[in-house]
Amino acid sequence: MNFIPDYTQIEAVLHNKHPQRLPLYEHHIDDGFITKVLDKTVALMGKKISDYTHYYQERFKFWKDMTYDAMDYEASVCDIFPGHGAIFGGVQGPIQSRNDFNTYPFEEIPVRFWEEYSPHLDAIRAVLPEGMKVYGGCGYGIFEASEDLVGFENLAVLQYTDPDLFSDLYMRIGDLYVELWSEMVRRYDDLFVFYRMGDDLGYKMSTLLEPDTIKQHILPQYQRIINIAHSKGKKFLLHSCGNIFSVMDDIIELGIDAKHSNEDEIAPFEEWISRYGNSIGLMGGIDVNTLCLNGYHDVYEIVYSKAIKYRSTANGYALGSGNSITDYVPVDGFMAMIDAAKAIRESEG
Repeated sequence: MNFIPDYTQIEAVLHNKHPQRLPLYEHHIDDGFITKVLDKTVALMGKKISDYTHYYQERFKFWKDMTYDAMDYEASVCDIFPGHGAIFGGVQGPIQSRNDFNTYPFEEIPVRFWEEYSPHLDAIRAVLPEGMKVYGGCGYGIFEASEDLVGFENLAVLQYTDPDLFSDLYMRIGDLYVELWSEMVRRYDDLFVFYRMGDDLGYKMSTLLEPDTIKQHILPQYQRIINIAHSKGKKFLLHSCGNIFSVMDDIIELGIDAKHSNEDEIAPFEEWISRYGNSIGLMGGIDVNTLCLNGYHDVYEIVYSKAIKYRSTANGYALGSGNSITDYVPVDGFMAMIDAAKAIRESEG
């Protein structure tokens, strides 16, 4: 099948409408995985303009060859934080006290951000294939930024030992994100089919912070970012791992247009459709374990039957893994999912 990308197919899902053909969605596909599929290195190898454009040409070609209509791109905010690393665990973040907060160089971050990521976004603009766009925006979310600046364990304690600092931290992160997102949509809105923020609020059993804490301190900052996206006439997707059912209705009330990330161990994808399919578009549906623990034939059969069902019961649905395609995902599992999507499209004419 000669695939012609059409980003309006996945855009329809963000409008919670049934697209003409089944679109594919991934939160991210690692360079290591693409390298494994192609048997050649795909990576950013230098800092010249030609290095950036070559890199994104390679990535777009892979996504297009795999029949995606759009590719992910997030400019990762936490990666350029002074003192970055606490989000990965094992170290404290740079803010542990009121003095740390007052002296932290928040004002330097936008300068660092655009110095780091403008070459990426300019290269994407230069090589954007016809019919394709990107989705994403400013990477990492409000909660993840607080984890990186403080550290999760200390953050959980801080809300009790210094509630004013805890509150001020989220307001300052929100202010920073509003500044970055406002400039992102001003400079690069033409590249994006929709905007997305990833912010992992939960784990298998519940949210990582108390639901009321999330509602009081984190969701108001989400609202500010969602409003920026909507002000440009673009839709907004939230990616959040974990069991977040206790705050999901509140998140939908903020105005998100779609949700991604699901694990069968938390809830079958049918439950997401049953609870939220009338309100928002839904992405994914195939647990990463399904792709990793089964052979090609079994994955193909599982994906084909599930995707047919999800497409018929959800208003807006795009097929993909429940999280992302990391370098440890077997090529056979991924290709079985892609081939099942192609077969569904062919069966629908």
